[in-house]
Amino acid sequence: MSAYIIVSYDIRDPEAFKDYVPGVLPLLEKHGAEILVADFDVKSLEGEKRGVHVVLRFESEEAALAWYNDPAYKPVREIRLTSCANNNSVLARGFVPPNA
Repeated sequence: MSAYIIVSYDIRDPEAFKDYVPGVLPLLEKHGAEILVADFDVKSLEGEKRGVHVVLRFESEEAALAWYNDPAYKPVREIRLTSCANNNSVLARGFVPPNA
């Protein structure tokens, strides 16, 4: 079953953040991720709007966690964590309709 990592954050230091996207893209490809959403200007319907919203689809929860826990991602993740505020990341499993 597909799994999704959903991330939102506010970029506070654009100069420090500039290396994040070039660093993360090869790792996403390595782990078979599909970028479904990467939006820097969403329309907020409820709650606080963040500067960046990203939705990644992985083949499985195991694949998503393999990407997130990949030792090569740790220094890249640190770029995002130190250059951004209000970081929020969640892992969600794909929807399975209840039996009718």
